[in-house]
Amino acid sequence: MRCGCTFFGTFWPNRFLLALHSSIQTVFVPEGEILPPTIQRLMKGYNKYLRPFFENGPVTVGMSLDIASIDTISEINMDYTATIFLRQRWTDERLVFEGNKSLSLDGRLVELLWVPDTFIVDSKKSFLHDITVENRLIRIFPNGTVLYALRITTTVACNMDLTKYPMDKQTCTLQLESWGYNINDVMFYWTRGNESVSGLDTLQLAQYTVEDHYTSVSEAVYETGHYPRLVFHFELKRSILYFILETYVPSSLLVVLSWVSFWISLSSVPARICIGVTTVLTMTTLMMGARTSLPNANCFIKAIDVYLGICFSFIFGALIEYAVAHFCTLTHADAHMLMVRLCCMFKNFVVNVQNLTTPSTVIELSVSPSKPTNWCLTTLATLRKILRFISCCHIENPHHIDNYSRVTFPLSFVIVNLLYWTYYLYF
Repeated sequence: MRCGCTFFGTFWPNRFLLALHSSIQTVFVPEGEILPPTIQRLMKGYNKYLRPFFENGPVTVGMSLDIASIDTISEINMDYTATIFLRQRWTDERLVFEGNKSLSLDGRLVELLWVPDTFIVDSKKSFLHDITVENRLIRIFPNGTVLYALRITTTVACNMDLTKYPMDKQTCTLQLESWGYNINDVMFYWTRGNESVSGLDTLQLAQYTVEDHYTSVSEAVYETGHYPRLVFHFELKRSILYFILETYVPSSLLVVLSWVSFWISLSSVPARICIGVTTVLTMTTLMMGARTSLPNANCFIKAIDVYLGICFSFIFGALIEYAVAHFCTLTHADAHMLMVRLCCMFKNFVVNVQNLTTPSTVIELSVSPSKPTNWCLTTLATLRKILRFISCCHIENPHHIDNYSRVTFPLSFVIVNLLYWTYYLYF
């Protein structure tokens, strides 16, 4: 939770601030350490607990970034890890001195100066490098300008839309904000606009390429006030070549392999069943492997899932095609004999029912004997219609099914691929 007010902000009584300012007139230096004369003169009466221009408006802080590396981009955790050089510049009227050369100080002397309370928004974990000493840079210019640089490695959250994975583009941000000073005390700005961030042009990433980046200035609104915020936006485009070789090509080849059964005789039942079942199981394994790289919690129907589903449908369709073709190998005589046998069975059933329901046999039955007879006759008529329809749909030469499949399956697969790639690449 953010602090409720600026440390020693405008709400404190002026009398208390004057008393505090007069009570802290010197900087305490560890015993045995002597500061150079120039630093001693600058530090005389310096109060690091009060910001520059405390009673004369806000202090402006300019910032620039150098992206040293982007180590990892995780779709599972929805974040990225980067090492950056953060440089901040501001003017402190209390540090003006005569001369034409800047003073480069030991980074440990930062404890003697006022510095902005900048933090990285949405940072999950960050640390300041300290090998061999803390990676800090302090430089003071004659006009009182202070340059303060840090080397930081941070893991920052980045919300990703994976519906077009792996043909997706992700826009991540790095946001810098003041923790305790609101816009009445501190103002942030980029020192050189979009040129304030460097290092991305030479950055090498495993799966991505940086397509675009830009900076913006905004304000963060909280319950405790308005705070300055700088935002660096960068757009990442995923390299699809790896996924083409790893997933798209193998799944497409499995679809083509399933079409081999169309050139095998219908009588070769083991061969055609083996091809169909093997390709279905292999495709299932490929689909499971493709999903293990992404979390199940991300309830996205990704582009790669759609393509794998299309390939699985074509492979399963090839297996069903053989079942239909094999069923159609039944001759018309076989179908006719089957219909005659079923009709005879139902006729015998009807006769038996009529014999059981005559008044001479069961005089006490209150149900009319014609009802079960009518039901049986209706069922028999329905069965005859079904068998007659099957006979009409009978294909004289079942081998024509394979001939049609040799054309329709590849043609349909090509059309579906054109629609798929057009949609996900251009829409």
